Formats: sequence, C-alpha cells, structure tokens
Amino acid sequence: MPATRVETLRLGDFRNYETLDLRFGSGFVVLHGDNGIGKTNLLEALSLLSPGRGLRRSTYGEMARQGGSGGFFVRAGIVSNQTASRIESRLLPAADAPAGRSIRIDETAVKSVDELLDMCRVLWLTPAMDGLFTGPGSDRRRFLDRMVLAVDPGHGRRASDYERAMRSRNRLLSDDRLDDVWLSGIEAQMAELGIAMAVARAGLVAMLAAKIDTAAGASPFPVARLQLASGYGDIDLSGPSLDAEEAARRELKRARFADRAAGRTREGPHRADLSVFFAAKDMPAALASTGEQKALLIGLVLAHAQLVAQMSGFRPIMLLDEVAAHLDPGRREALFDLVGSLGVQAFMTGTDASLFSALSGRADMIAVGRPTGT
Repeated sequence: MPATRVETLRLGDFRNYETLDLRFGSGFVVLHGDNGIGKTNLLEALSLLSPGRGLRRSTYGEMARQGGSGGFFVRAGIVSNQTASRIESRLLPAADAPAGRSIRIDETAVKSVDELLDMCRVLWLTPAMDGLFTGPGSDRRRFLDRMVLAVDPGHGRRASDYERAMRSRNRLLSDDRLDDVWLSGIEAQMAELGIAMAVARAGLVAMLAAKIDTAAGASPFPVARLQLASGYGDIDLSGPSLDAEEAARRELKRARFADRAAGRTREGPHRADLSVFFAAKDMPAALASTGEQKALLIGLVLAHAQLVAQMSGFRPIMLLDEVAAHLDPGRREALFDLVGSLGVQAFMTGTDASLFSALSGRADMIAVGRPTGT
C-alpha cells in the first residue's frame, strides 16, 4: 500500500504566517523551535486536509492572520495512491463572501468537504487531548467520531443530520407542538440515523480493541481496554438494525413528555461515552498517572492508525504535537520505530531538536523561525 505524502505546503495569511513555502521529502518531518513560534499552527494548517475545523476546532475567522486581509489560504501538494494532487483550503475576507472555507482539489471546487476523504486521512495527537480520559464525555465522543470518520466517510454526514433532526424535535417539544405526525417523522429519522451512528461506533471500538489485543506485548505502550456506552440504554445493537431502529423510535415517542420537561432529548447517540481502562492495572484510565494516560493515548492513536490503513486503503498522515517531550528516551525511540513501521508520513513538533536525535538521517529537520507578518 503506497503511503500518502504531503510534498509541499504553502500558506497565505494563516495564523501568524503572512506567507510561507515548505517542501518535505521524508516520512518523518520534525518542526522544532521556541514555544509560540508557530509550530502547532503548521500542524493546524495540515489538519485542514481533513473535514472539520482542524485540530484546534477554531473558527475559520480565528485562523486568519491578525492584521491581514481577513482571509487565508492553505495549499498542499500531496501524493496519494501514487497520484500527485493539489488541495487548497481558502477563506475569503468576510466582505467578499460569507464565512466558511472553500476547498479545491486540482483547481476544481468540491461539492462536499467529505471529498477530502477520497484523497487522504489525517490523524492527530495534541497536548489538548491529554485530558481526554478525565474530561467531559463530549470530548470522548468527538474523539471517537473522528476515529470512525477515518474509516467510514459517511459518519460525519449522519452525525450532522442527526443533530439537526434532534434540534427540530427539541424545538417542537419546547413549543408544546406535540403534532404526532410531524414528531413521528422526525423521530423516525433520528432513530435511523442514530442507530447507524451507534452501530458504526460499536464496530470501530470492536475492531480497535482487536487491533490493540493483537499488538499486546509487542508495544512499549500500555494496553487499553475499551468499553462503549451507546447512549441507547438496553437497546440491542447486535441484531438487525431495523429492530433497533424501531425500538429507538418507540422510545423517543414514549419519552416526549419527559424530554419536554427536561428540555432535551435524554437518550440517543449524543449521550454515548467511551470508557478506557488501563488493562494491566484493571483501573479506569482517568485514575492512572498523567504519564500513564499519555502512554495509553499514544497507544490508542497508533492502533487506530494501523486500523485506518487496513480499512481505508490510505496510510494516514499523522500530526504529533509535542509528543516526545514527556517520554523517556527508550519509549521515545520506540515511538519513532513504531511510527516508522506503519509507513506513514508523520509531522512532529518539539522545542528541542535533540529529542529527535534517534531520527537522525530519517527525518526532515525544520527549524521554525519567526514568520513574517507577526
């Protein structure tokens, strides 16, 4: 399976970069320099090769350089399936167009952001994710859904359609408009979309758990045990989907008055949660030490990268922000070897280039200096 590679990156008015042109030639790219110099901004630009608002989840307006035009562009030359292409994300100044980025692939405007998934898969690990196991369930759902999206491009559309239908139902309930025909139609749509989301999540978790078990003992990172609460209570997701959809539809209808009193839909995929356990200690990851949680998270991301390559046919592009800083030298070198064995292109950041000495001769070492226009 050929690797997907970013060969060039050009930025205009993006974050603290007025202009920037970079060229990459290796599977490892190390971006090193002082804090606040713009290393993570480069990873954020690369994360726009995937659907969504990137690894920071910022608004597009926040990505535009202060004092710049009010818009930005990110242009990447990639090789995917041995074919060279150019992907451009552009935000026009608000005076020229409504907020929202436009995307072109080889000069052709895309109809849906999901078309990016036909070109590549992008995975990331950032310091902001270090609190994943102790933070709110919404963070873990977002993490889980990005993992699902990397192997099932339709998942994002189902999730957005479900959220839109749920908002409509909540609005009808809050307005005391208990029109059975109207509500039944919305609830049928929510049941179909919601069960599809729950089944996709459950499938991903099962495959990921199997991948982790297979690697157990061969990885320096601790084994994670995964447990998924679907958000649907006792509804059985292992049988025919039509049966599960009917059960979900009936539950939504039964819960109308209670949901109206609560001001929200109390059951569904929007209430799902992913529990992670430190298998060797048989304890929730949330109770593990900070270092153990980081190691568990790295192990999860690496297992997912293997799964993405297997399921999608793309070796993913990996963005690893400050991943080496808190690892001991042995585990750090093992991480580099594991990433290298995946055959992926990995972009890594760090303040100290010496942290990446084990990659000598295998990486593009790029010193990130003070960008122009800051």
